[in-house]
Amino acid sequence: MSLRRAGQADRPAVERLWLMFRHDMSEFEEVLPHPDGTFREERLHLAFGAPDWIPYLVRAGDRPVAFAFVRGLRGPTHVLNSFFVVRGARRTGVGLRAVREIVARHPGSWDIAFQDANTAAVRFWRRVATEIAGDAWTEERREVLGRPDLPPDAWISFRTAPAPGRPPVV
Repeated sequence: MSLRRAGQADRPAVERLWLMFRHDMSEFEEVLPHPDGTFREERLHLAFGAPDWIPYLVRAGDRPVAFAFVRGLRGPTHVLNSFFVVRGARRTGVGLRAVREIVARHPGSWDIAFQDANTAAVRFWRRVATEIAGDAWTEERREVLGRPDLPPDAWISFRTAPAPGRPPVV
C-alpha cells in the first residue's frame, strides 16, 4: 500500500473512486444521483482546490484502492472529511494503515464523522480511534447541517502528538 497527496494527474482516478463513495453513501443519506448519473461533487472540488484541504490517494501496487480528503489543516481541528476504500480492499488493513499515516502527517486534534446506520463504518472508526488514541477519544452526535430530515452524524474526536523528527504536512 502506498499513500500520497493526490495531484491533478491523479484526479481522474479519485473522481471514479468518488462516484463509488457517493454511491455507497447514498444508502445512508437517502440521496439519488443527478440525472446524468453523477452525485454532488463540491467536496471533491474543494479537496483539489481549497488551500485548507488535501486529497490523498491510496494505491495497492498500481491500482487505486482508496482516497481521503482532509480539511481544516490551518484550523484548530483537522477533519477527515471523506474516506473511501473499494470493497475489494476492505478488511485487508488498507484503511487503517491509510488513516494512521494521514493522522501522523497532520498531528493535532481530529474529527471524523460517520453514520450510525453504516454499521461497518461504526466498527471501523471506533477501532481506528482506539488504535490511534487508546481510550483518549470521544464520540458524540451532531446534527447534519442543512439536513434536518437525517439523523445526526456520529463524530469521533481525538488528539495526536507529532512524531519525533517528522514535521507536519501543510
